[in-house]
Amino acid sequence: MADLVKELISGVVDSVLKEILKKTIGRATTKRRRRKASPAATTTAPRKVVTPKRKPARKQVSKRRTAAGRSRQRRV
Repeated sequence: MADLVKELISGVVDSVLKEILKKTIGRATTKRRRRKASPAATTTAPRKVVTPKRKPARKQVSKRRTAAGRSRQRRV
């Protein structure tokens, strides 16, 4: 009886481990991966694209109205 239980448990453990460790077959690649993998049809030789250095974004500052601007707003 003990052998039967032990065999049953080991079989369950083995099947669970196989299920966890098995490789997924037929996984579809994402569009992004396909775009990266396939080169553009128009180019014949791969070119290295050099991107220019971008300036960091300017910090936005709240714009205070001047006295002239406030009086101009009141007149309208």
